[in-house]
Amino acid sequence: MFFHRFLERIRNVYSDYPRQFWVLVFGTFIDTLGRTMLNPFLMLYVTKRFDVGMTEVGMLFGLMSITGTIGRMLGGALTDRLGRKWMVIFGLVVSGLSSLAMGVVGTFDLFFIVVLFVGLVASIGGPAQGAMIADILPEEKRTSGFGIFRVVANLSWVLGPVIGGLLAMRSYMPLFIADAVASTLTAGIVFLAIKETRPTSRAAKSEQTMGQTFVGYLNVLQDTTFILFIGACILMTTGYLQIYTTLGVYLRDTHGIAEQAYGWLMSMNAATVVLLQIPISRQIEKRRPMLMMALGTLLYAVGLGTYGLVSSYAPFVIAMLIITIGEMVVMPTAQAMVAKIAPEDMRGRYMAIWGFGWSIPSAVGPLLAGLIMDNADPRLVWYGAGLLCLTGAAAFVLLRRRTERAVDKMARTAEVAAPA
Repeated sequence: MFFHRFLERIRNVYSDYPRQFWVLVFGTFIDTLGRTMLNPFLMLYVTKRFDVGMTEVGMLFGLMSITGTIGRMLGGALTDRLGRKWMVIFGLVVSGLSSLAMGVVGTFDLFFIVVLFVGLVASIGGPAQGAMIADILPEEKRTSGFGIFRVVANLSWVLGPVIGGLLAMRSYMPLFIADAVASTLTAGIVFLAIKETRPTSRAAKSEQTMGQTFVGYLNVLQDTTFILFIGACILMTTGYLQIYTTLGVYLRDTHGIAEQAYGWLMSMNAATVVLLQIPISRQIEKRRPMLMMALGTLLYAVGLGTYGLVSSYAPFVIAMLIITIGEMVVMPTAQAMVAKIAPEDMRGRYMAIWGFGWSIPSAVGPLLAGLIMDNADPRLVWYGAGLLCLTGAAAFVLLRRRTERAVDKMARTAEVAAPA
């Protein structure tokens, strides 16, 4: 009986979304599976293959984050000008070739150059994918739709590192090959099974020049409501990312928790998202988005602050569960919110600028946490992370009316622009 109800629930979820959406979900799973087979072992490969220290590796991946930001900016503009489909395909194919290049270069200097190139091209397709999801799904389905993509990504993180670890026991080269094959297969799926989703009303307009397309970023930066939303996201994400960058070292060095136990925490995080993201997304998709952002960020603050207050493994598990629930509320809501605020002919560029809500915390957060852990009480990292998230939650509440007016204005503009 339970199994029958479970199958019926899966059929109901499947029938709620168009075929193109599920094709993109399947392709994303394959691509992310290949990436998660490689990425967890990339630092291990670099230090072993080229005999370099963590300082060089940290600098390398920091610069990779910078080139990734440039890639998203380029990809966002080209997505709005050339369309979604071909930008996704281009990003996948070049990313696959770059993975192979990383596996065959013989010196650290060459690897350094290839990795910077990978950071640039691997991010080009990101805004296109986000815009494609927003194009395919009606507004009321976007929050749960982005939630489904999070389930797929987390399922890949459950499976990919296990497969990658088995392959890496013999050689690292199969990891690079697997990532390249996965990217190429996904590009083929997109090419064969997905139609261009850029709105026809946009395509029917006279095309901007390439220069005008990039100048369009100034219009995004002048959208004060959107920039304030990004600012609140930066506060929130700077705290949240500490569970990926700082928590493992903190648990090991401050509380004597082994790396394996930290790995179990992260696996629990991913498994919980796989099991609960879809029902949670369905519960929150009709509620006020900014209040949901505030709720999720408040849960971040509670969970992160808990790490500074407790010293045994069971409370660490509870703290991670609290953060994971917040994550399942925040992540799909934020992506759907960007799609709501953005004009349909500028979705790619809005998605690219939204990437700053991740790239800035990724660059600043680990540095600040490292300075605190090396020079002060390590618990201050978690108090600070909690305070940042509390501030972010307050900002989302204060922005609620402003964003609702912006969304209403965008909806009225779309109605006027729609063909009779």
